[in-house]
Amino acid sequence: MGKSQGILFAKGEEELHLLPRMANRHGLITGATGTGKTISLKVLAEAFSSSGVPVFLADIKGDVASVCAPGGDNPKIDERIKKLELEGFKYRGFPVVLWDVFGKLGHPVRTAISEMGPLLLSMLLGLNDTQSGVLNIVFKVADDMGMLLIDLKDLRHMLKYVGDRSQEYTVDYGNVSKQSIGAIQRGLLSLEAQGGDNFFAEPALDIQDFLRVDKEGMGFINILASEQLYQSPALYSTFLLWLLSELFEELPEVGDQAKPKAVFFFDEAHLLFYDAPKVLLEKIEQVVRLVRSKGVGVYFVTHSPTDLPDKVLGQLGNRVQHALRAFTPKEQAVVKAAADTFRPNPRLDVAGTITELKVGEALVSFLDEDGRPQIVNRAFVIPPASRLGTITEQERQVLIDNSVLRHKYETTFDRESAYEILQKKLEQAQAIPQNQKSSTYSGSRTRNYDYGTKTARRTRSDSAINRMAKSAASSFGRQIGREIIRGIFGLITKR
Repeated sequence: MGKSQGILFAKGEEELHLLPRMANRHGLITGATGTGKTISLKVLAEAFSSSGVPVFLADIKGDVASVCAPGGDNPKIDERIKKLELEGFKYRGFPVVLWDVFGKLGHPVRTAISEMGPLLLSMLLGLNDTQSGVLNIVFKVADDMGMLLIDLKDLRHMLKYVGDRSQEYTVDYGNVSKQSIGAIQRGLLSLEAQGGDNFFAEPALDIQDFLRVDKEGMGFINILASEQLYQSPALYSTFLLWLLSELFEELPEVGDQAKPKAVFFFDEAHLLFYDAPKVLLEKIEQVVRLVRSKGVGVYFVTHSPTDLPDKVLGQLGNRVQHALRAFTPKEQAVVKAAADTFRPNPRLDVAGTITELKVGEALVSFLDEDGRPQIVNRAFVIPPASRLGTITEQERQVLIDNSVLRHKYETTFDRESAYEILQKKLEQAQAIPQNQKSSTYSGSRTRNYDYGTKTARRTRSDSAINRMAKSAASSFGRQIGREIIRGIFGLITKR
């Protein structure tokens, strides 16, 4: 295969290329800590960016943002360049946008409570089945009253409103226990202490800002600062699931293209599947398959292929396996399982090779032009053109200050939503004679609130999950659509 036919990723006995038009068939990067997974991730991110494909990735260790700066002055990299005979190799930096859920190390990432939805929020708060059911009722009541839930105070006051009228709403919606209301309120206080009041606010993230290219046609590499976020695994995994659902419902169907519309790397991917119920795994498998039709490639980065469910693993056509250790029977079983995921190479003992790979060396199998997995080969991953290591605080601040998105997300605002509406209702009720209060305050329900923005228009009964289902229905039929409405990322109620 000539160089013009794909992205050069590694060299061994032959050059190994990733075909851009097969890149939305998803991928997997695995290996033990310190074996080169981050380098592989950076090399692929650089290659996609150079091809005009926007990239999203999480920076868990703080050593990925350096993709913005050119490399050099590294003897090991210089040695690798000579060994692999990489003619014309040049160090360079790439266009980068920095993001941070907490708004400290990049542009803030925000969304509305209504956009997150009750089921993902249940996962985030660690609610049990009963508490999750009550939270669903509260969201339903807010929707029926036409009230938007934007931030934590909106939800807190909506919980109080429903809790104070639990007997009334139990008749129409199901049992509403004050104990569950209290448990949810405590969860919100804990979430607020972790910075949730920054995440649930406006302006909300416009997913289109993850899909930008620069004036030279290079795709921006969107980097989410995740060192702090990763300390809360439930928050980290919930955020990634929400982001994937947002990406899916925002993008149109495009079919097969010459290159992906975007590529997302999900590091520490095992957190998405750890202790998840079977029905959730089925829904994630559906979404991984469906998002491919939007031209999006999803690449999971984790320790071993066994970290992922078989149905998800079966959707990942492009594979990179770095070294694994096999000192115990359990580790030996993992190595064998990893070897069995590759198309065999008669010249290669795959299981034995996995334990012998050097740092930066990998077993690689990409899809060919017909979409078939190529025979696995052993090769050294080419070095990244960008800097290894971290960036300074000054360099980070320059990236943030020079970003065209800075002023878009810099200042929050608080418009009329559930909190303000409920406060007005309370004031109106207090001004009405005692014998008229019951019918006016507790019985008044209206859907006449139209806030005129993307978040408000999308909330009503047309949540991100519902719209995902509508799109899915056109391809998989109404029954599957209904299942996705009730299930995608939604049947998570606890970890």
